[in-house]
Amino acid sequence: MKVVLIIFVNLYKIMFENTEIGFQSKSNKKLKKSKNLFKLLSKPILVRIGKILLKISNTLRIPTNSIIKNLFFDQFCGGETIEECENCVKELKKYNIGSILDYSVEGNINNAHITKSEIVKTIKEAKKNKNITFCVFKMSALISFQEKKSQNLEIITQICEEAKKNNIKILIDAEESWIQDEIDIITESLMSKYNTQKSTIIFHTIQLYRKDKLNYLKKIHKQAKEKKYKIGLKLVRGAYMEKERFMAQKKGYESPIHNTKKECDNDFNNGLEYCINHIDDIDIFAGTHNENSCIKLTQLMRKYKIHKNDNRINFSQLLGMSDHISFNLAKNGYNVSKYVPFGPIKEMIPYLIRRAEENSSVKGQTSKELDLIKKELQRRKIQV
Repeated sequence: MKVVLIIFVNLYKIMFENTEIGFQSKSNKKLKKSKNLFKLLSKPILVRIGKILLKISNTLRIPTNSIIKNLFFDQFCGGETIEECENCVKELKKYNIGSILDYSVEGNINNAHITKSEIVKTIKEAKKNKNITFCVFKMSALISFQEKKSQNLEIITQICEEAKKNNIKILIDAEESWIQDEIDIITESLMSKYNTQKSTIIFHTIQLYRKDKLNYLKKIHKQAKEKKYKIGLKLVRGAYMEKERFMAQKKGYESPIHNTKKECDNDFNNGLEYCINHIDDIDIFAGTHNENSCIKLTQLMRKYKIHKNDNRINFSQLLGMSDHISFNLAKNGYNVSKYVPFGPIKEMIPYLIRRAEENSSVKGQTSKELDLIKKELQRRKIQV
């Protein structure tokens, strides 16, 4: 049995090394551009300097849209509007990859009415276009956490009503720990209201780089069983590690984040296994760029004889990242979707900064992207 498992894991590792499939959607020009971008992102000092310059240019209203678009935006975003994302959605569908339209404007609660309108538009677009597999939002872009809970629920409920009416699945993204507790309470309430034993509309996001979230996952599953509704869970490691540790140090409390990557990886993989063991109660959305975790989930599906295209299980990666995972999984028959962020370029700067910081802080991931791109360029006989 152990030998069979090793062979299975190695086969998938080999699969993810298939750069011809992984980069089949990229022209030579786009692939060379990606190589140059990831080479830049591999140098943290340049990312830090770039972040400062972007903030200065934004404050002084220096016109930098064309620079941002050519350097970062086209790699990580589908366009400035839903309409501009259409080509990206169509291109991904050619390779059996779905799209998740994500209005990724952050941090401006004064524009909550615009954000709500854009999210509702993505729901209506998903109703028309089956290539759009989920819709998504961050609560902090819609509501103030200083207000009363009943006021918080009003605008969120309107979006969920629209999703329920159109039978579109909604991912509610996780955020920083100091507002996540309230997000958890609201999302649990929404799942109990909109999910049934046969239909999952609302998906909660569990950040498993947090020490407490594996137990929390089990707790909300138990609650749902008792109240007789299904839960949708988007499992991620987490996107705010440096900010969380900085805030914990500044405020003098214990960091909620695991001390080591191994602990984080263990909780993520244990979370996957728990969900698979309770697949009749839990729909799984695996948001991960980690090859081993993707292999782990495919291995669990095989072990429990779950079909590759079972609609209760979805894999997802961000646009412009880990294409070798997304395209190879899709080619092998698994359900895969890409997050396709969109919004005005200037308003997307916080999102783009996070993508740059994420790639510069996770050295293994950036170097992996670079190595695979170089390998594919060499396969195409293009000088690297």
